[in-house]
Amino acid sequence: MKIGTPTEIFEGEARVAMTPDSALQLQKLGYDCLIQSGAGAKAGFADAAYEAAGVTVVQDAAALWAQADIVAKVRPPSEEEVAYLTPEKLLISFFYPASNEALMKQAADVGASVIAMDMVPRISRAQKMDALSSMANIAGYRAVIEAGNNFGRFFTGQVTAAGKVPPAKVLIVGAGVAGLAAIGTSTSLGAITYAFDVRPEVAEQVESMGAEFVYLDFEEEQADGSASGGYASVSSPEFREAQLAKFRELAPEMDIVITTALIPNREAPELWTEDMVKAMKPGSVIVDLAAERGGNCKLTVMDEKIVTDNGVTIIGYTDFPSRMATQSSTLYATNIRHMMSDLTPGKTDGTVVHNMEDDVIRGATIAHAKDVTFPPPPPKTKAIAAQKPKEKAPELTPEQKRAQEVAAFKAQTKQQVTLLTVGAVLLLAVGLVAPASFMQHFIVFVLSVFVGFQVIWNVSHSLHTPLMAVTNAISSIIILGALMQIGSGNWLVIILAALSVFMAGINIFGGFLVTRRMLAMFQKS
Repeated sequence: MKIGTPTEIFEGEARVAMTPDSALQLQKLGYDCLIQSGAGAKAGFADAAYEAAGVTVVQDAAALWAQADIVAKVRPPSEEEVAYLTPEKLLISFFYPASNEALMKQAADVGASVIAMDMVPRISRAQKMDALSSMANIAGYRAVIEAGNNFGRFFTGQVTAAGKVPPAKVLIVGAGVAGLAAIGTSTSLGAITYAFDVRPEVAEQVESMGAEFVYLDFEEEQADGSASGGYASVSSPEFREAQLAKFRELAPEMDIVITTALIPNREAPELWTEDMVKAMKPGSVIVDLAAERGGNCKLTVMDEKIVTDNGVTIIGYTDFPSRMATQSSTLYATNIRHMMSDLTPGKTDGTVVHNMEDDVIRGATIAHAKDVTFPPPPPKTKAIAAQKPKEKAPELTPEQKRAQEVAAFKAQTKQQVTLLTVGAVLLLAVGLVAPASFMQHFIVFVLSVFVGFQVIWNVSHSLHTPLMAVTNAISSIIILGALMQIGSGNWLVIILAALSVFMAGINIFGGFLVTRRMLAMFQKS
């Protein structure tokens, strides 16, 4: 079968759904690849690069749609492109079926199959095909870059001869894929980064990336994210009011605000109101990644950059992935290639098997066998479930605490008395049968073990790992014992003592060398 990619006709779209590298992988699956001439030019992929990868370059869109059994593209098809579909053809692209019902019905009536890359279920097995996450990752990164381009100061703080420059304060609203990408970029640039999300379970992810999670003094039971495809759910009016109050408190302090909050098939929730914009400092920047769905900021204008009366820049671009077309095309083409791999169970025969029993294929398919198959049933495998909140242990009364302490002391005393009794009985039994000379040596041995144990386990490991500190302490005691024996008149004892000093010395010096290398890993060059 032949898989082809036409030039994107959406104005300003620079991405392409097939790259020379992905074409090579598709050919390994048994497919012949076609590309419309110039389709990859805006993304930095020349026709010559495709030809070198064994891809057939077709001159116009009509010829490509006619020859290809499978058409892979980025943007949803136009009415003209849907008219190119014929029975048994397969279209793979973003589609947004809830907003394009007429085109979806038209494709189904023709008999073509349509896979919407925006409908890939968010389950672990489908992560390699999750094009929404791939594009959101780029959008989050690019949002910080755009904010920096419009922000008049450094992100990181500096102390220079000309004066002190404070670090920028950045607030990321929404800690999904785009939000986490923005957090990572912002912290790496040196800004003081804050992040908010309605899902408290993401706080650990946020903090692990060096940002500070913004908590609300409000408790609300959140729906399990697995039930909504891994997305946040709609919050109650009370939670929303507490959220807006927190944002009003933060607005005067923030230099940059990046909003990423979206719920599938809904208008973007308004999170940054007009009064919050007015409270921000002149020169501040807002980047609204939800502009395509109405925006999280009240004043956002879709596809435009505006400056408010108080000097706040609001960016409402909807083409962030397209502004990094080479990277976006590479990731999206990889998503398509993984989807084709799942559609090709033979792996080398170049034949599509549209298995509607497969969670991923069924979830992404919106038209098949002359039927509209949207919306899909819930996946059998749930998305990553929300973590259950940790149950707080009930606080104990002073009497209960005292009773616990007494019980623990009694148990510890009982254990120690038992051990001492058993040891004394065993020592007495040995003394009844062993000669006096043996008992003298045995008592010295027991005392040395006790002293050695106390010495070893009291060694501080401030410059070592605990294991290395203990092994070095053991080696030191071995050296001490060997030095005491090295003056013996027996040549065998002298040799064994010297070998002990040598081998234990290797362990100690090696430990210090390893520790030095470990510490060097955490030092800036």
